[in-house]
Amino acid sequence: MSAGFSVTLVPVTPFAQNCTILVDAASNDAVVIDPGGDAGRIEAIVRQRNATVREIWLTHGHLDHAGGVEALRAKLPGNVPVIGPHAADAFLLSAIAKQAAIYGIPGLQDARSDRYLNEGESLHLGPHGFDVLHCPGHTPGHVVFVNKAAKFAQVGDVLFAGSVGRTDFPYGDHKALIDGILTKLLPLGDDIAFVCGHGEGSTFGRERLSNPFLRR
Repeated sequence: MSAGFSVTLVPVTPFAQNCTILVDAASNDAVVIDPGGDAGRIEAIVRQRNATVREIWLTHGHLDHAGGVEALRAKLPGNVPVIGPHAADAFLLSAIAKQAAIYGIPGLQDARSDRYLNEGESLHLGPHGFDVLHCPGHTPGHVVFVNKAAKFAQVGDVLFAGSVGRTDFPYGDHKALIDGILTKLLPLGDDIAFVCGHGEGSTFGRERLSNPFLRR
């Protein structure tokens, strides 16, 4: 990317979740967002890039986003900290292995966060700052990472190209999800391009104009 960091997507687990690797062009420092599984593949790509993972960031606690955290951490040198999501998703992080057994997905483990996040905090990859937005609804503790300078966002399962995140879980809240998109994400600008948890990304402008779930 022209903003000084690259974005690599690694679809993981049978849910084809977009694990995202961001690498700073100047230092080759990296962060891994949502390593849901297939830790060996993620680590191999990091090694191919000759990158050094400084942190693991989580958008939320679902198994396909966080089930590979501990396996990846074990493969990486140093004690790489896990940052996020919001503390309201702690109950999901501690139930990953149980959920994975229900779905018949081997190898996923409960995840431990070293620091939960709140609205208004910021994270950094080298000189690149990412604002943290709390966008509940899909899960209570879902967060989004936005780099305004690069016009880039990682929105997890909040927003998709032509769709929005599921809210039919016992803890889901469709109104909160839509309110978060309309009041926190879309006002950031039509030219913000986003990576989402599954499938192809889009821009906030495209979704504002065409996403049927965002019409009022």
